[in-house]
Amino acid sequence: MHSAHHSALEAKHALLDHRIMNEMRRPLPDTVALAALKKMKLKVKEELLSG
Repeated sequence: MHSAHHSALEAKHALLDHRIMNEMRRPLPDTVALAALKKMKLKVKEELLSG
């Protein structure tokens, strides 16, 4: 059974994934923003796996 915290992390992970995809579709993606989003997504994934 998922805890509320786990569900919140999954939602955050999906949101970050969506934001990354949107940024990559732009004609001139912001590489700094992309790197930051990917770093945040990785942190969330690590937390999901460890929790």
